[in-house]
Amino acid sequence: MSYKENLNPSSYTSKFTTPSDNLLAQRAQLARITPSASSSVPGRVAVSMDASSQNTALAELPKRKFTIDDFDIGRPLGKGKFGNVYLARDKQNKFIMALKVLFKSQLEKEGVEHQLRREIEIQSHLRHPNILRMYNYFHDRKRIYLMLEFAPRGELYKELQKHGRFDEQRSATFMEELADALQYCHERKVIHRDIKPENLLMGYKGELKIADFGWSVHAPSLRRRTMCGTLDYLPPEMIEGKTHDEKVDLWCAGVLCFEFMFVQDPCCKKSCGVFSY
Repeated sequence: MSYKENLNPSSYTSKFTTPSDNLLAQRAQLARITPSASSSVPGRVAVSMDASSQNTALAELPKRKFTIDDFDIGRPLGKGKFGNVYLARDKQNKFIMALKVLFKSQLEKEGVEHQLRREIEIQSHLRHPNILRMYNYFHDRKRIYLMLEFAPRGELYKELQKHGRFDEQRSATFMEELADALQYCHERKVIHRDIKPENLLMGYKGELKIADFGWSVHAPSLRRRTMCGTLDYLPPEMIEGKTHDEKVDLWCAGVLCFEFMFVQDPCCKKSCGVFSY
């Protein structure tokens, strides 16, 4: 994917490098930015993982107005259609997070500004150990920045690709965490509508974290008509053009469980993409 604009925040902040992402399984490790002894470039720093650097990964950030100058920007964590996600540190309190950088021009071009507003409104109010936290957001003339919880073990999708499949015990653990998080959402009239391995991350101890609430909706009546999500995971009521409710998330969870244990999804051998009508 290419953009006319520069996606890398290094143009307005100091660059730094990171060591290997080899995090120990089942061990909580917190990030700390320290001067790089091996770097020959003055002022260059490296991100290292140190469990003593912070007391908790979920500490509350102070309520203040943020700008990009408040952060040290580290390595890219992921790329998306509208921007990138970077490892970042709040300079004032040394808090480590994931900073999602979105371009306003790209959002306007695709006509999804309302979708982002809804994502922020919903995710910022959710508090559950298996849902990725959104701490805050800010913006400048060209970009919107989402301050997100850092999930150091990355996408569940990559973990599934690495192992091919999960055994029953690990599948059951992930499904229990997912079910608990979905129940929490549904009790608050929130439907995610795009549950899939790519939208699930893993925390410090390998716990599941639901992320990417871009297709989510707060529906007090729990009845919707919009067809959206990923084709492999679409429930029958969406395909048939009928109204749907929170049970669409349960259908996706069932497809996901099948994938965990049998490698491919139960309906298609090939992914057909994401769409909305």
